[in-house]
Amino acid sequence: MNSTSKDLAIVRDLAKQYAEVAAHPVQEKKRRLWTAHNSLRDTRVPIITHVAYFQKWAHAYFADTEMKCQDTYLRELERHFRIQLFQFDIGDDTIQEPWYTVPAAQPRWWRNLWGVSEDMKHPDHFDGAYTFAPPIKSWDDLAKLSPPPHQIDEAATQERVDQAREVLDGILEVNIDRGPVCQGFTSDISTSLAGLRGLEQIMIDMYESPNELKSLLAFMRDGILANNEAAEQAGDYSLTSQVNQESCYAEELEPPRANSGPRKRLDLWGFCAAQEFTSVSPEMHEEFMFNYQLPIYEHFGLVAYGCCEDLTRKIYFLRRLKNLRVIAVTPWADVHKCAEQIGRDYVFSWRPNPTDQVCSSWDEDRIRRILREGLDAARGCCVHIHLKDVENLHNQPWRLKRWVQIAREVAGC
Repeated sequence: MNSTSKDLAIVRDLAKQYAEVAAHPVQEKKRRLWTAHNSLRDTRVPIITHVAYFQKWAHAYFADTEMKCQDTYLRELERHFRIQLFQFDIGDDTIQEPWYTVPAAQPRWWRNLWGVSEDMKHPDHFDGAYTFAPPIKSWDDLAKLSPPPHQIDEAATQERVDQAREVLDGILEVNIDRGPVCQGFTSDISTSLAGLRGLEQIMIDMYESPNELKSLLAFMRDGILANNEAAEQAGDYSLTSQVNQESCYAEELEPPRANSGPRKRLDLWGFCAAQEFTSVSPEMHEEFMFNYQLPIYEHFGLVAYGCCEDLTRKIYFLRRLKNLRVIAVTPWADVHKCAEQIGRDYVFSWRPNPTDQVCSSWDEDRIRRILREGLDAARGCCVHIHLKDVENLHNQPWRLKRWVQIAREVAGC
């Protein structure tokens, strides 16, 4: 057997294992849980953590040197399925869906969304901090920008699909996501704004050049709206063209399904955040960001707001978004004050500090105490626990599985 045949056998075996996992009866239980929870029903507390290759520990644990495939494409598939199987073994409430998604090929994406390069100054080592190298250094540079089109390279997309089907044929359905480039972080304005203008400069602009900044924000709002509208008119949104950082299920919406065919934004979840505005006052956050996000996200069926930013003092204006359903309560937020404001009106997405939970010394008493205090503060809310942004497990990946067990014990589930 040559190396390519060996690689193919490895990936197909992993895909079969994943297909078995995705067909496990527990998946339907998790779907019912999230459907009820995201519709503000009384349920047990859903518990999830997030495993991704960009995390420092996962980058080492699932490194190229740890993979068996030699072929670059097959190695990426191998890594994907190993991560998914690891996620299942953790035992949390993450749903493993019975398909493999291929994104359509589009000319614009991260860091070139607006027709210019949003460069970064990267550190010498993997886990170091980077800084923005913004292309819009003066307001005259706005002339360089162009709105992101909804444009799919059909030939390149079909090539991607054919390649995946050749490997996964008879094992998993290959799902094609033709959704627009402006989704999630690429449609929240805030993420791209920092890349275009620079984080510090945005804060100066709010004081020194408010009108110019608002003109840029309006341009970005209109560009995103046009991109989303074009995708909808082309029939390219589907039931897998959505994200909410947890699980895209709710009684009000059709459940995710591979290759569902065209759907409207009103059929889907939208995800919005403004991490770059976490230290900006509520008044200026509303004036210089939320007012421009609102027209984009009012088109969706349901919306989740927040990633890592502290929203404690900003919930009052988030209520203006009538389809808002999930609010992130991050490690920097005041859990008590957020609970008082959120009540049962929204899903309370509590994200305890991963450093206190799994990333520093392993202390089960501390983990239990923090989880107990947080759940007590959120008592009466429609709360779930989302452990995210885990960077360091001190070469002890078992911590995640044990953390899930502890969280279930504390939550009584």
